[in-house]
Amino acid sequence: MRALVTGTSGFVGSAVARRLAADGHDIRVLVRPTSDRRNLEGLDVEIVEGDLSQPETLKPAVAGCDAVFHVAADYRLWVPDGGASMYRANVDGTRDLIRAASDAGASRIVYTSSVAVLYPVPGTGIADETAVAAVDDMISHYKKSKFLAEEEVMRLVREESAPVVIVNPSAPFGPRDIKPTPTGRIVLDAAKGRMPAYLDTGLNAVHVDDVAEGHMLAFEKGVIGERYILGGDNMTLREIIKTVTDHVGRSGPWLKLPRAPLYPVAWAAELVARVSGREPVVTVDALKMAAKHMYYSSDKARENLGYAPRPARQALTEAADWYRENGFLD
Repeated sequence: MRALVTGTSGFVGSAVARRLAADGHDIRVLVRPTSDRRNLEGLDVEIVEGDLSQPETLKPAVAGCDAVFHVAADYRLWVPDGGASMYRANVDGTRDLIRAASDAGASRIVYTSSVAVLYPVPGTGIADETAVAAVDDMISHYKKSKFLAEEEVMRLVREESAPVVIVNPSAPFGPRDIKPTPTGRIVLDAAKGRMPAYLDTGLNAVHVDDVAEGHMLAFEKGVIGERYILGGDNMTLREIIKTVTDHVGRSGPWLKLPRAPLYPVAWAAELVARVSGREPVVTVDALKMAAKHMYYSSDKARENLGYAPRPARQALTEAADWYRENGFLD
């Protein structure tokens, strides 16, 4: 099988490419000319340069491919331009790529959405694929762009018979998060002893390699037009931080912070970021999201795909080990 994988310079995309390589598939990857390609080292892949914001580069990328794994996304919790570039990549780019892949005759497309498009159950309740949300429920440009992108994908399935299966990963952790992503930064900061305090919130944490395995299972067994949550364990933020600090031999978080007094700090941090160009340490949207425990169930993927993720604590400790081994903790 020849498969195109987008987003392979990133965390989840490179894991998907490695999973395909393990089965001996012929892999083509779409990367921007300026992308950091360290996550492609050691992989036998055909590299095609292109950009989701440049539709003319997508047709050559999908030509001759039996399968497409569209993992690429602009994943930031704060953007300085009002989100225009994020919507262009995540919404318009997704539509253009899926159309190009369908026109090229791809038999199956796996689209990487996110649990961010689902409505979290209040309190510590656990949401599944039926947790219907509206665009106005989405906090941050990232969540809104992913919500609109998934709506566009479903429209292409309904109206243009696009052969797409959707997967919704939760918060991935593990080795090779070189950027790091917002979730990887939690591990890195905890391992460096920079997180003595925590908010009363929670995430569904999953190993990035289990997310990659879930993509393969969705390709093999998923139903076109259906979506499948690829998650792991529901953990409080304190549990996540403490797992990392215990593993690296640091003291765990001891101070529980209220959210309300942090909003002026976030507003100030965003103002500074607009001048400096550096991402703020804390954002208003992040504080709004922290008001809920973002807990999810992967039962549908377990029952229908045979998805079987490992304990999330393994993902956290392997991520910390990778950061240590690669000099991030120096």
